[in-house]
Parts: sequence; C-alpha cells; structure tokens
Amino acid sequence: MKLFPDGEKVFEVISRYDDLLALEEKEDYEPGDTLALIVPFLVLHDISENDISTLAAKASLTGGAADLIYQLEVDGWKVFCISTSYQQFALHITHKLGIYSHRVACTTFPLNQFRNSLTNEESDLIKQAEQDILSLHPPDDDDRVKKALGSFYWEKLPKTGIGTAMQQVKPTGGRRKVAALNKFAEANNQPLSEWAVVGDSITDVRMLEAVDEAGGLAIAFNANEYALPPATMSLASTSIDDLREVLNTWQKSQRNGAEKLIKQKERVGGTGDTKNFHWIAGRKDLDDIIQTHKRLRRQVREDAGKLG
Repeated sequence: MKLFPDGEKVFEVISRYDDLLALEEKEDYEPGDTLALIVPFLVLHDISENDISTLAAKASLTGGAADLIYQLEVDGWKVFCISTSYQQFALHITHKLGIYSHRVACTTFPLNQFRNSLTNEESDLIKQAEQDILSLHPPDDDDRVKKALGSFYWEKLPKTGIGTAMQQVKPTGGRRKVAALNKFAEANNQPLSEWAVVGDSITDVRMLEAVDEAGGLAIAFNANEYALPPATMSLASTSIDDLREVLNTWQKSQRNGAEKLIKQKERVGGTGDTKNFHWIAGRKDLDDIIQTHKRLRRQVREDAGKLG
C-alpha cells in the first residue's frame, strides 16, 4: 500500500476495520481478510503482481530465520509456511528460506486480471472511498470507521464488478489457517499434537488455539495482544533462532520437557533484545509480557508491528 500516496494511512484504517470485524465475528469473515479489503485500492492505483514480487525480492528476513529453518531440516524436521500473504510475496520469501512451494499455503491473488476490468464509474467510487477513509486517519473512532467502511464494502461495492472480483480473494487467515494446517497434518500423517506452530497476530489465533488444545506447541513470537493468550509459550526476540533449543527439547520430551526448559529460561531472564521466554499456558496476567512483545514486535517488524 506504500507504493501509492497515502496508501499507508488507508491501510491503517482498513486494518483497524479488519480487527473490528474479526472481533465481532462477522459471518464469513476471517482475520486477515484485510488483503481482500485493500484490493480496490491496489487496482485503482495500478499496482501489479510484479510490484508485489519486487517487494518480496527486496524484503529482509527475520533475524535467525534462515539458520533456524536450515538446521531444523538437517535435524529431520519438515518445515511449512501458512501465510496470509499474497502468493506473489509468500512464495518469494519461502524460496529464500528454503521451504518447498508444496509446503506453503498462502493467498491466491489474480491481481492483474482485476486491473484489466476496472471501469470509470468504479474508479470514481473507489476514489471517493479513499478520501473518506483518509478523513478517518488515525483510526481512533471505531464507530465512525465501522459506519463509513461498512457502507462502502457491504452496500456500494458489491453492486460493482470489482466488488464481485474482490469476493474471489480468500486470504489464508483464521479458520483457513487451521484448514491448511489440518491438510498438511493429514498429508503427513501427523496429528496436531505432534506439531509446533509459530504465530504473531490475530490471523494466527485459531491455529495457535488448535495446536495448544491438541497438546502440541503453540509459540507466540513477537506477538500482539491477540496472539499471546492462546499460545503455549512465547518468545520476544530479534532472533527467531532462539527457538532452536526449545524445539529440540520439545521433539525429545514433548510438552513437559519444553515447559521445564522455558520456565528455567524465564527465571534466568532474557538478554535485552533476545531470549525473552515465557510459559503462557495457564497464565492469567499477561500485561508485562505483552509490553515486552510490543517493544520487540515494533523493532523487528517496524511499521507492520503497529498492526493487528
């Protein structure tokens, strides 16, 4: 969205609207459907699939990610990626990390097809909506956000061709992440109790819940206030490679071994911006942990760290 003027502001308002729809559990709406909601504005500003691929080629990786995934594969793990990201982005990133494309679930997105079908009338409608959305920035009035965006997305847009096209975009978030995980689990004959998953945001909540409830290891990494409560454990760090010892321990002695190790590390404490571990399962007060994650989330994810 930063590829066009004020796109970042438009995205922040839409992202807040996405959170509100997810929290009120709107029918047929999943966290992460932001990626469908921004389609009209990408089309309006002539953003292409190639633009998305170019951004992915320039994107940096989270510290320690490549080393961790390489070592896990050497140690006999199978590593998968379930991402809300558009396929043009996700497949580039996972290729950098050495994750095979058949182990990736992400959001199918025929953007170029949508660009070729925009009419002048639709363009005018989207331009007006963009101005209305910018008037709501920063998105600190939830009622105004819901009223203005609700009218655009569920009353005006469905009557247009671009609105019909937008409905084809089904971002891989919420229940769709769980469905993708279950598909991978069945294909590999591994119940969810044998899986470790890592998530950080509202799109990961149901996946974290499913794995934790099954007795697997649900890890919140540099997470926000939505993703921490359903997790088994958490890590706030500039390096995801901090997880290596934990994953090896869990592989050998499952949940009991992981709990013992995490609680030991928690007593020792983190080293500034790394190795801030917490055992979350059964814990009630998460306020201090959320603050630690919020700080490192913003540091590692930069502007994206502000979003839900």
